[in-house]
Amino acid sequence: MRFAIALLTIICIASVIGTVVKQREPLNNYVNQFGPFWAEVFGKFDLYTVYGAWWFLLILAFLVTSTSLCITRNAPKILQDLRNFKESVREQSLQAHHHKAILQLSRAPEAALADLKNRLSAGGWKTKVQVRDRGVMLAARRGASNKLGYLAAHSAIVLVCLGGLLDGDLLVRGLMWAQGKTIYEGGGLISEVKPEHRLPPNNPSFRGNLMVPEGATAGTAVLSMPSGVVLQDLPFDVELKKFIVEYYETGMPKLFASDIVIRDRETGLTTEKRVKVNEPAQHRGIAIYQSSFEDGGSSLKLQALPMTRNAGAAKPFAIDGVVGGSTQLASSDSKDGESLRLEFNGLRVINVENMSSGGKGGSGKEGGTDVRAVDLVNRLQNHMGSGARGGADKELRNVGPSFSYRLRDAAGQAREYNNYMLPVDLDGQKVYLAGVRETPTEAFRYLRIPADADLSLDSWMRLRQSLLDPEQRERAARRYAQAATPNDKPQMTPQLQATARRALNLFAGAEPAKADTSGGWGGLPALSQFIESEVPEGERQRVSEVLLRILNGSLFELYKLGREQAGLGAATADASTQAFMTQAVLSLSDSMFYPAPVLLQLNDFKQVQASVFQVTRAPGQKLVYLGAVLLIIGVFAMLYIRERRLWLWLEPSPGQPETTRVRMAMASTRESPDLATEFEQLQGYLLKEGV
Repeated sequence: MRFAIALLTIICIASVIGTVVKQREPLNNYVNQFGPFWAEVFGKFDLYTVYGAWWFLLILAFLVTSTSLCITRNAPKILQDLRNFKESVREQSLQAHHHKAILQLSRAPEAALADLKNRLSAGGWKTKVQVRDRGVMLAARRGASNKLGYLAAHSAIVLVCLGGLLDGDLLVRGLMWAQGKTIYEGGGLISEVKPEHRLPPNNPSFRGNLMVPEGATAGTAVLSMPSGVVLQDLPFDVELKKFIVEYYETGMPKLFASDIVIRDRETGLTTEKRVKVNEPAQHRGIAIYQSSFEDGGSSLKLQALPMTRNAGAAKPFAIDGVVGGSTQLASSDSKDGESLRLEFNGLRVINVENMSSGGKGGSGKEGGTDVRAVDLVNRLQNHMGSGARGGADKELRNVGPSFSYRLRDAAGQAREYNNYMLPVDLDGQKVYLAGVRETPTEAFRYLRIPADADLSLDSWMRLRQSLLDPEQRERAARRYAQAATPNDKPQMTPQLQATARRALNLFAGAEPAKADTSGGWGGLPALSQFIESEVPEGERQRVSEVLLRILNGSLFELYKLGREQAGLGAATADASTQAFMTQAVLSLSDSMFYPAPVLLQLNDFKQVQASVFQVTRAPGQKLVYLGAVLLIIGVFAMLYIRERRLWLWLEPSPGQPETTRVRMAMASTRESPDLATEFEQLQGYLLKEGV
């Protein structure tokens, strides 16, 4: 028993680990979460596949064996004890019990015996009589099902463990060993996987995933294994006619269901069913659960906007892609002509966010965001958090579609990006959000790009290209100097022009901020670095204000030059233009550190949904259900039902043959204060006149 309890404790701890640590995830996810060292250590103990680990299955087997032996050893004794009323005890031994009494009944022994038996039977006691030379022993018992609770609870443990063994990987591994099947560690299409990696449809136990896009059919489930996958051929095909999803106002899914057609491969018969969460469809002993939903291969139409430092190196170009697919993206800004692989991750059509002013939090830093880490300002992080976690004041709004992708280099390293299709209203300014993160464990952080009057990126891109063009910077510096020089001090023009040129070059990263460096990153950090290295500490505040004022004026001249070359009207210095330029300066500074040669903008899409079903054949399921019922019954019987035994020794009273002396004693498996009260009440009940 002690050994079984120890094993049960280990199983409970392992189950907690299997609940906290996500199971059967890609190894890279665990490396990102725990680090290389601990990820390897946890992997050696199979903590990523706890319920299929050899040590977990071995513990289950030992627990089944130990508990079964315990039941086998004790069940005959318990069953024998259920039939034994212990009526053969000596009358003298009744005096040794804690609860004992002597009663006098004004009836002859024969009448008293019949009366006591009737009263005890009416009170729920089972009785048995033994007649002896000197008197009669009446033995009674109540609550005998307490011992049956012991058998029920221990049998439940055996049944649950057996069900776990049957529904785990044990039968799958046994079938693979018997039929010479191996784990598939590669990639590609399911149809191209060879037969040695496929299990037959008559596999008695399995649990796998089946992804079916809308309008498509699938009949092969994927069983995840520690080092790869095994394919499970099903005896039927599943066609997804329509996927249905409804959302709460927080943006969380409220309902997702699938209208499917099951086509039996043996008979050819088709059956239409709807599968919802916790409402599976059943066919030929296989349950089809609605597990989740994914993108089924939505088509995307993108525009790639160049983010290189050479303004004339690349022009915007179109890219067509499919979610789940990839393409090669040449990078004109990379070393040695290195190219990047563009992987299309997903499309999210609905993004409900809390846009209330109460959800903004603190103001945070507004400028100088280092987009080498693309650290978004605090206000944006508060805005773009989950819509479900906002404060008391919520303004939930669907901000439109977004899509995610990865750019992977030749070494296999990748960054993940998430861009919104439509501009989002933040702090009264329409901005496009371009997010990036280094690892899947991080949250996306966003670059905010202001939208122009036409709600496009054209004005910002035009301003950025002008900033990166040396000739345009020179023209803008000259125009700013001419406009800013006082009429009575024409000698200031060359100095103002030189200062404006220097500010634009530093901001564009065209020259280093320090004399001992070979190049500059640009943006507001470059200006800050220049001031710290060239200006005495006491003058830095004043010089910073002057330099920023010159930079803003020069950038506005660049903005006007870009509009003129594009054949647009003259720029007006109104409030909307001022708000655009304020956000543009910040985003231009951040864009100098944007870690990609292009910025991808979603122009159009055609969504294709896909349902992810969990298909299971679980022969141990009924055993687990039966075990759960027995466990409830057994625990209830052991905790709330007490076994009590009562002995009554009846003999004629000395010198009074018409009266009966009764020696009474009671015992219980669990002593409690209630037992004494029950014993006293039982005495009064047995002495009561009349039947």
